[in-house]
Amino acid sequence: MTKRQTRLFFIIGTAVFAAIFTGLTIDSHRQFGALTHAEAITPQVIAGKHVWHRKNCINCHTLLGEGAYYAPDLTKITQQRGPAYLHQFLQDPSKFYSEQRHGRVMPNLQLSDEQITDVIAFLTWVSNIDNQGWPPRPIVVSAALPEAARPAEATTAASANPVALGEAVFRRSPPGCFGCHSTTAGTVLVGPSLAGIGTRAAAVVADPSYHGSAKSAADYIRESIAVPNAYIVPGPTFGAGGQSFMPPVGAQLKPDEIDQLVAYLATFK
Repeated sequence: MTKRQTRLFFIIGTAVFAAIFTGLTIDSHRQFGALTHAEAITPQVIAGKHVWHRKNCINCHTLLGEGAYYAPDLTKITQQRGPAYLHQFLQDPSKFYSEQRHGRVMPNLQLSDEQITDVIAFLTWVSNIDNQGWPPRPIVVSAALPEAARPAEATTAASANPVALGEAVFRRSPPGCFGCHSTTAGTVLVGPSLAGIGTRAAAVVADPSYHGSAKSAADYIRESIAVPNAYIVPGPTFGAGGQSFMPPVGAQLKPDEIDQLVAYLATFK
């Protein structure tokens, strides 16, 4: 290749790739409004964004893959945890986690009720962004859990067996069941441990204090997924004011997925 040909190759190649980059940039900006649901950016969302920055939340947490990696990614946190839980958690994180028990602790940021409501509104807006599957592996703090309690990486079923399919649903995000519920006895994350739920569910249904509509263990597990407020497991961090902290994951699942999840959880005797 002569010097003249090399020069032309460089100039033409640079021009072509610059045009491609410019086109992609313009196309991205054209889609930002729709992908981020810009019409949902209310004054409350903006106020929550200010709280997020003023409290330096990004020093520990990531959003859309950006931020520090000390604490969980919060891109989809309102879908995974629900506003009710987040409101109680932000009032006093020590009620849910402690450095002694979990090896980590979130400081109490001394947020007012208005600030908490605003930051949840901001995180709700973030959770509805069409992030094209990014980040591909949201960070979930699990270093403090026993090895057996850590969620597996696989989210696809090994077979067409309903139990295997249900396990895949359990470990998929959303609904992200593994992020709130451990399957190891004595290990409580956000919601109660599901160890022994197949046996415990039958005992709950038979208990006179139970006022739900389930008649069997399987019915109770299904009801807990679809109607979390039907029965709140006794515990200081599982609900408040008669409302469960569990988000409406039933609305995120198809009927057959709920059936598969029930089949999987019923195996925990």
